[in-house]
Order: sequence, then C-alpha cells, then structure tokens
Amino acid sequence: MLNKKSILKTPMARYCMVTVAFTAALILQLTVLPAYLMDPFQPNFIIILVVYLGLKRPQRFSPPAAFTLGLLQDSFSGIYLGLHAFSYLCIYFLLAKLSDRLYTDNRFLLVLTVFLATVLSGLLCLLLLAAFSVSNGIYSSILPAIIPQALVNALVASLIFYLPHGAAEEETQ
Repeated sequence: MLNKKSILKTPMARYCMVTVAFTAALILQLTVLPAYLMDPFQPNFIIILVVYLGLKRPQRFSPPAAFTLGLLQDSFSGIYLGLHAFSYLCIYFLLAKLSDRLYTDNRFLLVLTVFLATVLSGLLCLLLLAAFSVSNGIYSSILPAIIPQALVNALVASLIFYLPHGAAEEETQ
C-alpha cells in the first residue's frame, strides 16, 4: 500500500506540484501584484522560474517553457513581443550550461544567481532595444529600475528557495 510520502515522490506528483507553483506565480505576477505594487518593486516570479528551470531542471521541455514564459510576460507587459522571451531563453541556456559546474543546493548561490539573472535580463533588453528600436524614452525607464528589481527578486527568491527545501529536509531527517 502506498503512503503519502511515496506518492509525493513520484514524477507525476512532482510535475503537478511544479505546474501548480508555476501557475500560482504567473497569476500573482500578472494580475494581483500590479494592482498593489509599483513597477520596480514588483517581484518578477518569471525570472525566478527561469533560474529554477536552468539550474534544477535542465531537460528537453525547459527551453520551450522558458521561451513561453518570456512570451507570456511580453504579451502582458505591453512592450515589444519577444523581448523578454529572447532574454529568458539566453539566460536559461547560460544557466543550463553552468548547472553542472555549480553547487545548486546552496541557497545563497541560487539567490545570487537570481540577482545576476535579473541584471542580465535588463541589460539584454536594453541591448535588444538599442539594436531594434527607434524609441529613445524607453531607456530611461528601464536603466534605473534594474538594480531595485534585482534586489526585490533576490529577496523573494531567498524566501522561495528557503521554504520548500527547509520543510523537505526536515521531513527526511
């Protein structure tokens, strides 16, 4: 007879839990948080999910998931379609290549990676806008918001990466 702990360790249960977490993060970021928080102080759950995919889940379905998450953010943000999708895909591939060389169970490293991925995403967006856009006013809105956005994402990532792992490690001991 299967007990509760063995059922939660099956691949399908983990897939369902990750899907529920992704859906909840997307609903929070795209509908709930914009009504209550200003732009640089909104946590970007999508970049945290891309970092998680790149470091913890480098599989064949993760690159399309990272690209789709970027397209979803582009469609709700109102900026150019494909801007975040391309930058998230680049960040995913960079992290997937580095995931074998990094100790990904270290929570401090995950938080630092979220901070650096947020800065890299902002810089990639600026580079793409400089190459393909003729609008001059958009640079002044993105550049000063990169560091506050990265700090907020690092704070939220420290909470996200701490809670599930801490509870799971206590159950196994």
